[in-house]
Amino acid sequence: MASLPVEVLLGIYLGFLTGIIPSLVAWTLGFGFKYFTGVSIPGFGVVVLAVALAGVSGGLLALADPTVTQSTNAPTLVTAILVVTALSLYAHAKGDQLGANAPRKLSLSKLRERTLSRDLADLVAGGQVRIDVVGDVSDMEGYPPLSDDLRTEIREAEYTFPADLRVAELEERVAERLRTEFDLGDVTVTIDERGRASVAAAPPFSGLSKRVPAGERAVSVDALIPTGLARGDEVTLITADAQVSGTVVSAKSADPAADKRLTAPTTPAHVDDDDAESTPRAVRAPTTAGGEGRLTAAVTRTDAEPLVRADRARVVVEARGTRLEYELISLLRRSGKRFRRFTVAAESALDGVTLGAASARETHGVAILAVRKPTGWQLVPQGTTALAGGDEVFAVGPPDNLDAFAEVVA
Repeated sequence: MASLPVEVLLGIYLGFLTGIIPSLVAWTLGFGFKYFTGVSIPGFGVVVLAVALAGVSGGLLALADPTVTQSTNAPTLVTAILVVTALSLYAHAKGDQLGANAPRKLSLSKLRERTLSRDLADLVAGGQVRIDVVGDVSDMEGYPPLSDDLRTEIREAEYTFPADLRVAELEERVAERLRTEFDLGDVTVTIDERGRASVAAAPPFSGLSKRVPAGERAVSVDALIPTGLARGDEVTLITADAQVSGTVVSAKSADPAADKRLTAPTTPAHVDDDDAESTPRAVRAPTTAGGEGRLTAAVTRTDAEPLVRADRARVVVEARGTRLEYELISLLRRSGKRFRRFTVAAESALDGVTLGAASARETHGVAILAVRKPTGWQLVPQGTTALAGGDEVFAVGPPDNLDAFAEVVA
């Protein structure tokens, strides 16, 4: 017969070895009952079942069985029973806890509505999170493959956004930034809870023609290029016999290696529901290193002729001024408010209802600033304005209230 310490150690070993399956059963019972019924089963019953499953007939009654307690290996058996009991109680408690905290309804759409881990907000000051592109940038099926240089530039991209945005919104915004910054034909983005973006992209469908507005012409001239000039900047080109205003679509210094990639304009032509929740887009400035080079600008048809005749032009960059709508958005964000655009669905709660009857401010806590109907805009609409399916409603309010109002509109 072995000494008592050896018997105890052997009992602990046998307890862990035989307690694995009973512990899984105890965890399953604890989780299942709590998740589906909301009831916690008694731990004593789970322990008796676990010990019985471990191979000791009668469960804890084996501790009163003389054939067990008076046997030569009684210390080993008793220790094993106690270890199985402890493991089962622990597994049952954890299963019961998980069953109480697990969401009753879980779907992919719900996961996409979650925000990123709050720990990431500490990475960038001001409640911002940084989104990095990780892994290889994949090609999109049906499109030509990306060039190695473009794939590398996309791989090195990183952006910062407010930490309270949902994952789905972050994916849309990153995709828009990549599409505009690199002129991509198409792009899809998937972001995990740690802010790591997986990207699949298609190369640009066209070059310069894609960036020239309809009705204008692109003209290139030699000039002294200012440092930090970016695509979308407004400039005045001064020649010997004319002054022409235009928009930069391309610029290159005499030393192309010193230039950074030209990016999209910082201010979009209009403010939609996505732009309404963001500040002006940042660009990778400076985009040109300055010095002698060549500039291509989009100008009107009549202004193109003097530029074509000129051998050289002087470049004056025009100030765009302050976008007042962004100042308003910034003030609203600091007060916890957001803009959002809704489309009234047919047969929804607002279809055929006047704004006065809907009482959006009193009932839902949002203010309706404008309504766009097929006939045109109605700014600061009156209470007698009737809504119909297909109308667009522009509202402002706290994010939670806007989410609730979205369900009413839909």
